[in-house]
Amino acid sequence: MVRSTTGPVRFPGSPFGGSPLSGSPFRRAVDRRSFLRGVAGVGLAATLPAGLAACSSDDEPTAAPQPAGDPDAPAKLTFWTWTTGIDKVVAIWNKKNPTQQVTVSAQAQGEELLTKIVTAHRAGNPPDLIHAEYQALPVLITNGVTADLSGLAAEVKGAFTDGTWGLTSFGGRTYAIPQDVGPMMLYYRSDLFEQFGLTVPKTWDEFGALAEQVRSKDSKRYLATFSSGDPGWFAGLSEQAGANWWTNDNGTWTVSINDEPTKKLASFWGDLVNAGTLQGKPMYTPEWNKAMSDGTLLAWPSAVWGAGVLQGVAPSTKGKWTMVPMPQWDSATPTTGFWGGSATAIAAKSKQSAQAQKFVKWLNTDPEALEAFVSFGGIYPAATAGQSTPALSKAPAMMPNQPGFFTDAAAIAKTARGFTWAPNVNVTYSQYSDLFAKAIQTKGDFAAAVDQLQSASVADLKKQGFQIKES
Repeated sequence: MVRSTTGPVRFPGSPFGGSPLSGSPFRRAVDRRSFLRGVAGVGLAATLPAGLAACSSDDEPTAAPQPAGDPDAPAKLTFWTWTTGIDKVVAIWNKKNPTQQVTVSAQAQGEELLTKIVTAHRAGNPPDLIHAEYQALPVLITNGVTADLSGLAAEVKGAFTDGTWGLTSFGGRTYAIPQDVGPMMLYYRSDLFEQFGLTVPKTWDEFGALAEQVRSKDSKRYLATFSSGDPGWFAGLSEQAGANWWTNDNGTWTVSINDEPTKKLASFWGDLVNAGTLQGKPMYTPEWNKAMSDGTLLAWPSAVWGAGVLQGVAPSTKGKWTMVPMPQWDSATPTTGFWGGSATAIAAKSKQSAQAQKFVKWLNTDPEALEAFVSFGGIYPAATAGQSTPALSKAPAMMPNQPGFFTDAAAIAKTARGFTWAPNVNVTYSQYSDLFAKAIQTKGDFAAAVDQLQSASVADLKKQGFQIKES
């Protein structure tokens, strides 16, 4: 069992509410194998739409489709979503638009929702509006579920960074509008760093040297752990290193999981774990919770939502953590990756597409909507304007020592790279957990595990009937 690694990015505590360990979908356990069994039942291995190409392409579509109908005409829209509190955001829209009402239908998140959406599409009665994890979009696109929103793109693209926009754009066409993101950053125990005279690492080389220093200072402590249970974490680290695991050119997939950046990353962590310099234990376990609380672990490469997790697992350490940018592979070009996030799509079969597009634009770019999303939904908005909304003027409750937390987070978010997902992310994630758990247990070669991950992902895509270009 591994947890879903994308989804709404939540923060408990002022100004956010909710428990990070119970209500946050991106940490809910998802059985990747059962996911694939579920989607196979509705035939998700489908032909790619013409023109589907690599994510985050800078090419503009030659003829952006325009929605049929009058965007101001009366409408009754349905919205399938799992975001807590979104009904309060939608209520603002409904009050301002009495002739265009949106009804929220609360859904489960992950494989259950994805299967339900595709089934509804096949039956001809999908919801007008679809909340989807970024990693789920290729499955929806390849099955023709989502409408081409390239016409809307020209109106809203400027509200997002290129890295964020690339998560929903394929081959110059856009199939969803970004809703929330999880840019990665480093959390460290500032009190223990001061106690042991440690310097915050700015590069990964410094991170490795610091890991050795921590062990020499106190053999009961580690700088950090490598988790085989969190493939989305590893994907985000790979993204930061410059990796892009999948690309698609006119329906043909190229799989590059074992590219140079990913193997470099894997070898870096593998050497440290096998030497006993870093831990090799999974996150989100009782043992990990204790290690984060008692100072066994001094740092955590995580995402913007990490402060909320710390509040849930290590409340006694309030005010003892500080957030900084991730260590860099190239200090001259600061970058980060994403760990978490989702988007809003419109059903291709919606008969109210024009009105739905009007709502989606408002939901993900309007200042009032973004403010409400943070206040009621506890998400970290994908739109750059939303990342400096008044609701984010106060630091997370766990970080009173860092009043500029969200100002710093917004600056980091601007450096996030784009990333392409594939229709079989879940198989790849399941294989990651199996392969790296074995590598840790046997002190095996982490780079070799990446090669095996590459082979497994390619084999699965071929099995599903996708065209593969051998790299």
